[in-house]
Amino acid sequence: MSVEERERTGVFQFGDLTAQGVQEILRFVYRALEERGYDPVDQIVGYLLSGDPTYITSHGDARKAIRQVDRILLLEELVQAYVDARLRTTAS
Repeated sequence: MSVEERERTGVFQFGDLTAQGVQEILRFVYRALEERGYDPVDQIVGYLLSGDPTYITSHGDARKAIRQVDRILLLEELVQAYVDARLRTTAS
């Protein structure tokens, strides 16, 4: 494999789920975790890093909801939101 082939950037594209749909699922899961007394950020990070759905409460079918979205797509949406909120506003 050549250096050029190894350094090529992979492009990820997923189905029909929109950014708005991902945001709604994250909001729903976040609220369910809060309702159960968990730290939503810690639990979502645990899920994203491990892939273990038990980091997400089953309360209100939150676990079922988050599993409808590929973890890479969740990460992509979170990074995009961070860039939009923190990096693009400071670069202006």
